[in-house]
Amino acid sequence: MRQAIVAGKFYPADSTALKKELDNCFSDIVIDAKSGIKGTIVPHAGYVYSGRVAAHSYAVLPPADTYIILGPNHTGYGSPIALSTDSWLTPLGKVEVDKELKEGIAGSIIDQDELAHRFEHSIEVQIPFLQYRFKHDFKIFPICMGMQDEEIAIEVGTEIARAIMDTGRKAVIIASSDFTHYQPARVAESNDKYLIKSILNMNVHEFYNRLYEKDISACGFGPIAATITAARELGASRADLLKYATSGEVTGDNSGVVGYASLTLE
Repeated sequence: MRQAIVAGKFYPADSTALKKELDNCFSDIVIDAKSGIKGTIVPHAGYVYSGRVAAHSYAVLPPADTYIILGPNHTGYGSPIALSTDSWLTPLGKVEVDKELKEGIAGSIIDQDELAHRFEHSIEVQIPFLQYRFKHDFKIFPICMGMQDEEIAIEVGTEIARAIMDTGRKAVIIASSDFTHYQPARVAESNDKYLIKSILNMNVHEFYNRLYEKDISACGFGPIAATITAARELGASRADLLKYATSGEVTGDNSGVVGYASLTLE
């Protein structure tokens, strides 16, 4: 079982306190599931910083059999593209991995490897949001991406879409990513909005061009590109920006912020 390693750091370790924190994240946000959503992009910072931004996406996510969560590998451990098949534990309980969907990606670029996930927070912080919304009536499919170049991201997204179609799964893909890191707020917002425009266009090639042109430090750019690819394969034709904010809006310090965004693809 994959234990929660950032409980007590990124979010409360006590289940009651965690539920209260999630209540706060969703306060004043209407929960209204949209059945057509194929994918979403959400931040993965501590809940006090990015939880309310993430809640905008989770408030509209539809119920699904499986939530495929793609996150960047910040630690450098494990396989370059790594699937975890362990069950995952958070203060809100245990979540199982969709083992049947795993058979759908057998022989692909996606390896089964637990080490890549052991100390990585980008996927873990998404799971309590899913538990808050959907209790325990779902499975996950966690993929950690150490390699994030355009060709790899497109291949990962294509394999995910193929596996979903082959298994007939009702699935939603979640890309876990923050945007600009440690730039003045005005620079972060300008660069992030420039990059987000390519996501709204659902254009992966344009996304990478803009990312490199401005040297934007979005940590989960591979998961974002893979999610755009998979969502398009599954019939998504539009993307919407639900919320953008920076850490400076919480800390009051705009000299060096991290950018957060919630988007949906449907």
